[in-house]
Amino acid sequence: MSSDPLLVAVVSPQAVVRHGLADLLARHPGRVVVVPFPDGVDPDVVLYDVVDLADGDSSELRELLGSTNAKVLAMSRDLRPDLAARALAAGADGFFSIGVSEAELVEAVEAAVRADPAGRGDGSPQDGDPRLGAEVGLTAREVEVLTLIAQGRTNRDIAEELYLSPNSIKTYVRTAYRKIGATSRSQAVGWAIRNGFPVDGRRNP
Repeated sequence: MSSDPLLVAVVSPQAVVRHGLADLLARHPGRVVVVPFPDGVDPDVVLYDVVDLADGDSSELRELLGSTNAKVLAMSRDLRPDLAARALAAGADGFFSIGVSEAELVEAVEAAVRADPAGRGDGSPQDGDPRLGAEVGLTAREVEVLTLIAQGRTNRDIAEELYLSPNSIKTYVRTAYRKIGATSRSQAVGWAIRNGFPVDGRRNP
């Protein structure tokens, strides 16, 4: 990666988010520089606020993706993991929680540029096993639960759909999180999307 600081744009309808992130990034002038978007120079990374997807319309994000060569990272809201899933499904290169630390924010920006051009990966299974999640040892039931989580379902929704008790769902969630290294719902959503789990309500064949 070049020694020049990375150019970063922040896209959010909320001024407190735009200015807050810009202020945090401004503390690292040797690593990142905040630039206006879309009127300024094309940035290296765009931080996109998923709150814009709350109405279910991802056309604005798709337009943004088509207008820049920058890596686009979605700002995930922990109470709405479905929005991060929607951003990734629309083509965002990755995501980070809006609650990350200052150091984690800068690292996320740099990691996005370091990432393989394939971005989130093609979801290809490893070791010749065609099952989703096979590479980390997920069971069929854990795959079902993670798929529904990635589609924005609550634990109660999942319990009703799979005809299981809420406590059983909590157990599957806990064991699945441990296997994929997730500590929050938004992290689990991101992992599921990067690994080819369907997010539009259709199951993989």
